Amino acid sequence: MVTFLPTRPGRLADVPSFDRAIGGAESNVACGLAAAGHAVRWVSRVGADGFGDHLVATVASYGVDVSYVGRDAVRPTGVYFRTAGDRATDAHEVAYYRAGSAASAMSVTDVDLDAVRAGRVLHLSGITAALSEGCLGLLRELTEPAERRPLVSFDVNYRPSLWAGSDGAEVLLELARRADIVFVGEDEAELAWGVEGGPEAIRELLPEPAVLVVKQGAKGATAFRRGGAGGSSAAARWGLAAPTRRQPHIEYSPAPLPGRRPAVSRRATRQARVSETPPPADPHGTFEPAPTVDVVATVGAGDAFAAGFLSGALRGLPVRQGLRLGHLFAAAVLTTPADLAAPPARDTTDRLTALGDTAWERLRLGPGWTQADAAEEEVRNP
Repeated sequence: MVTFLPTRPGRLADVPSFDRAIGGAESNVACGLAAAGHAVRWVSRVGADGFGDHLVATVASYGVDVSYVGRDAVRPTGVYFRTAGDRATDAHEVAYYRAGSAASAMSVTDVDLDAVRAGRVLHLSGITAALSEGCLGLLRELTEPAERRPLVSFDVNYRPSLWAGSDGAEVLLELARRADIVFVGEDEAELAWGVEGGPEAIRELLPEPAVLVVKQGAKGATAFRRGGAGGSSAAARWGLAAPTRRQPHIEYSPAPLPGRRPAVSRRATRQARVSETPPPADPHGTFEPAPTVDVVATVGAGDAFAAGFLSGALRGLPVRQGLRLGHLFAAAVLTTPADLAAPPARDTTDRLTALGDTAWERLRLGPGWTQADAAEEEVRNP
């Protein structure tokens, strides 16, 4: 979508003008990965309008291949307006105008599935699944177990307002169980599925993904993976089998909701029938604390974290470094007012991810830190 950011704090009713930018879960991840030097393709649909022109051109400016972005001659490009306040506060307002948009009308019939499946990793978002039945059908098709599908990365991105009156929590659990790499916030897992007890309880609910990353806000993040950290290949190091293997077939039957309680409680019996028992999952995971960040705005930080972590996976780095990359990519967005920010240069991230534990825990990042000199100063004087 095209994003409109306020030129000053205040209610939407009081803000006199807005600056134009772009936003969107998958496109944010695509831009972050491309800016970090990876070959990335973004597949979507926008309107045949000026906002669509701007969105495609901006995403392309990050180095993303946009040749498979469709243009809809009937439906418009989605837009949204937001206030400057943090999303967690009551003062935060967002006005979405994407019902009936080109992206919300995506389906298996108007997306080039071969182009989508051509990469090493396919990144998807639970937000797209919520936009329409066509979008949900598309995500189910792309997560369907198949011999030659790419590694599927799935960010749960649970937004209750998008699922009003529907079984969104169960749908997202179904999709997550079919993915190879899953990102979920500790808070959203509790909100969607009623899971309490920390990352280990979430892993108990989601043992199927080869890699599960539980984001714990300013505290840090924990990554669970199957297999050890050794092995000569990146796939072995990350606990991921080769992309050509057959995935377990999963049929999910959601449990009925008692009143307005969350969809799945921590102790609820999973009603998933799996034709193959998934390999044992590591029970404790790898935790990496987040550096201290002087936050300007939080929107887009989760997408940036996913981009950083996936960058580490694509480079074959140890999982601990992948988590640190996720934190650094997120910090680049947290210290700007926009939904999207270019990550720091690779030499900067490599230097910071190599810090000792004490130096890493003392690291403090503020606006402008992505400039190498500024980042170095922060390290010397945390």
